[in-house]
Amino acid sequence: MLGMKYLMLKQKVMNFIEEEDGIGTVEMILILVVLIGLVLIFKTQLTNLVNSIFRKINEQAGRI
Repeated sequence: MLGMKYLMLKQKVMNFIEEEDGIGTVEMILILVVLIGLVLIFKTQLTNLVNSIFRKINEQAGRI
């Protein structure tokens, strides 16, 4: 009787240790939060960079 309970408890502990379903979701959410934070912090610099790149593309497209 005691051996059976021990085996059931051991199996439950092993299932809990091996379960990793939610870890990927949490990691993805944390990565997205960090990326959104970086975009908000560097918004003006990113806007200036993108505008500069498009300006150069338009200038060079006129030469072709």
